[in-house]
This record gives sequence, C-alpha cells and structure tokens, in this order.
Amino acid sequence: MDPQPPPASMYWEGKSGKNSAVYERSCRNGPDVAPIISTFVADAGANVPAVDPVLVAQQAVAQMKLAGPDIASPRPAGRYAIGMPMWMWVHKSATTYGPNATTATAGGVTVAATAKVTKIAWQMGDGSTVTCAGPGTTYTASYGMRKSPTCGHTYTRTSAARKGGKYLVTAIATWTVDWQVNEGGETGQFTETRQSQAPVAIGEVQVVK
Repeated sequence: MDPQPPPASMYWEGKSGKNSAVYERSCRNGPDVAPIISTFVADAGANVPAVDPVLVAQQAVAQMKLAGPDIASPRPAGRYAIGMPMWMWVHKSATTYGPNATTATAGGVTVAATAKVTKIAWQMGDGSTVTCAGPGTTYTASYGMRKSPTCGHTYTRTSAARKGGKYLVTAIATWTVDWQVNEGGETGQFTETRQSQAPVAIGEVQVVK
C-alpha cells in the first residue's frame, strides 16, 4: 500500500515491523466482474504477487467517471419527417467524449491512462445501426436538405406505432484507453463502452392541395 498504514492500523494484523509491509491485492472475481480487494502483510521485498498494470489502468478509468455520449441531435423535443436526412452529432467534453487523462497507483506501480471516444454506434430504433468515427457535424440552416457528411440517417417509416409514438435512439460510444507504466515502462490499450438514449418522433409530411 502506498502510503503504508500507520503502525496502529488493523491492516498490520499485529505484525508491524520495520522489515514488513502491507500489500493490497485486487482480483476481478466478484459479481459482474467487480473487483474484490484484500490485504496481507509480508516482509518487504518478499515474493508477493505482481501488480497487474491493466487493473491499475482500470482504476484510473474509474476515476475519470466516463459517461455516455451527450447527444445534441436528434433532439427529444420536436418531430422529424420520413425521407428527410437526419444529422446526428454530440457535444464534446472530457467525460462524454475525451480526451480524458489521469493516473492511478497501486503496489508501487503508477499507471498513466488516457481515454477518448474512437467511434459511436447509433442504434436508430428502426432496426438500423449507423457507426460514426467522430462526433458528427453540427447542422446549420445553410446546409439545407443535404445529408450529413460525417454522421446521418434517413428514416423510411414513421414512429407512430412505437411506444409513445417515438423511436428510442441509443448512442453507444467506444472509449479507447491507452496506458503506460511509470513514465516509459510497459504500455497497453483496452476499450470500454458507455451509452446514452434519446426518444425521437418521426412523422410524415402532408401535402395540402
């Protein structure tokens, strides 16, 4: 443990001494792969289990409090029309898009981790999925009826028959985490996902003669 607990701490199990140290072990074998943390006392420099830097990197990610995409479009309010290009995009922040960087330390191992969203899979609620490599392009009136150059979808059926008369859009972000041990040590990468949802109403354009 870093720092070591004070001499009177229960972590020492009555075995405190200048040649001993308290170690912490974290194993992801709890419910839903939750970490279970235990401690033990051993002589300093003893043959103790090595700290897995991936677990330390995951601790760093937990500190980041990463969230699902902050959906800007489609908006829950208002109504869209079938056959009309829909532009999808998200607001960017450290917790909803990245980059987000921090460090964590366990057992004398310090890991620096940086997380950022590398793709967003949009499940549109009509059975289709659109995967976009970036945050999408913000729509302005000057674009008119053009399709989004980066992230868009066109509905072909109304949402009238769906619950509440709306499709439920789910945006699933893939966060890529790059980590490095002790400024120049071992490196690695893993991914995590976070998601957000937004209801969207799709209607028909009625032509009046």
